[in-house]
Amino acid sequence: MFDRKLCRADMLRCALCHDAPCTAACGRIDPAALLRSVWFDNEKGAAAVLPAENPCFSCPAPCESACVRPGEVPIRTLVSRLYGEVRPELETLPPENEERLRTELCGVPLENPFLLSSSVVASTYDMCARAFEAGWAGAAFKTICAMEIHEASPRFSAITGDNGSIIGFKNIEQLSDHSVAENMAIFRKLKEKYPTKFILASIMGRDDAEWEELARLCEENGADAIELNFSCPNMAEGGLGSDIGQVPELVERFTAAARRGAKIPILAKLTPNVAEMSPAAESAKRGGADGIAAINTIKSITNINPHTYVSAPAVHGLSAVGGYSGTAVRPIALRFLAELGQNPALSGMHLSAMGGVETWSDALEFILLGAGSIQVTTAVMQYGYRIIDDLKAGLNLYLAEKGFQSVQEAQGLAIDAVSKTTDVLERDTVIYPKFHREKCIGCGRCVISCADGGHQAIRLGPDRRPVLNGAACVGCHLCVLVCPARAISSSRKRIRKRKA
Repeated sequence: MFDRKLCRADMLRCALCHDAPCTAACGRIDPAALLRSVWFDNEKGAAAVLPAENPCFSCPAPCESACVRPGEVPIRTLVSRLYGEVRPELETLPPENEERLRTELCGVPLENPFLLSSSVVASTYDMCARAFEAGWAGAAFKTICAMEIHEASPRFSAITGDNGSIIGFKNIEQLSDHSVAENMAIFRKLKEKYPTKFILASIMGRDDAEWEELARLCEENGADAIELNFSCPNMAEGGLGSDIGQVPELVERFTAAARRGAKIPILAKLTPNVAEMSPAAESAKRGGADGIAAINTIKSITNINPHTYVSAPAVHGLSAVGGYSGTAVRPIALRFLAELGQNPALSGMHLSAMGGVETWSDALEFILLGAGSIQVTTAVMQYGYRIIDDLKAGLNLYLAEKGFQSVQEAQGLAIDAVSKTTDVLERDTVIYPKFHREKCIGCGRCVISCADGGHQAIRLGPDRRPVLNGAACVGCHLCVLVCPARAISSSRKRIRKRKA
């Protein structure tokens, strides 16, 4: 399933354009959509929608000439590889409908498990409407409060990869700058136009009365469920946001206050800025929460300027600790979700997961650890609402390949394989690396990493291909990870001899 033939490294110069010139120039297929599918792990879905005959076979490739980076993206080669390498291995055709994706959140139906998370991507009627039209099942609306909000400018910074794509994202964004009345009007309008879409109303109060009143108003104005923001790192001063999420007693108290105001499902959105999330989660359950949302952003500092000595984003010569998100935080989010999923005291609670989801396979990791719904922000900010196409198509095809009839059948399947410590792991077997000579480009990166970061078990032969010293190899697989040509995989095993 995860032995991919094409990946982002094959198309790093692609800008994933809006209204892409390559598609306009082609006229026979939609190369922009195919490349997006490759980028978002849905290469099988891309191969499955291709016409029977490869239109690139004798084509002069006007798509490549029309590209905003002319000649830099090998579109014809990538499409041909979809035909030659991916399509022959398709064992299951994409499902004809999305019935497998239908699920629920605390008993409320969802068209699919994908929601916008509470942030700028779900902060106006127009934005939510366009997301719903694109295919998102619902939205956690940007956190509603009774406070007057004034945002700083600029308020975002990022850590980027080699091609400029965002790996880690920092924000100092606060809450909704609309009044409570304005937000209630948006809820009513959305529910009238999109009655089947899920509205998750994120709220933040300053005392028991505000939590109760905001919950009541959201229910009265059409929200399907309420999310209690106990986790915003940018609203901590004065006992708000993550200050609450770090104190289980306050989580229970304010959850109970919100429960007094509303009968619809309540999720507590908890902070990752703690050693363990279970104490706050258990307190939320005692207060009347039906589920947990996790994780919110992680407190961070990014990009300190070596000349001004101010971190980003700099606002008139000063910056602040902010919330970190994006693909870099996904392993941390998965760790917290596993903790919640393994906690018997939380059994039966809905887990709405977020933290670095860009692709359907990212989302699947959370589902396999027990998530019942998936929330996304940073990837939408970078790539747009259109990512929902590959999120749905990729997950739908995976479920079909596995013979699953619903998302729920995959839910929690990875929980039992997660151990909190490494001392239970088997240590008598060494898995050797396998070098695929036909893919190897002879760069020697494996040799360098093994020599300087491993166990000096690899050398280059006369043909610049790696040669393994099995006696020295301990099977750490550092070489597998650093190979730029993806020419190393797992191979045969040997049993390590124990010392007498």
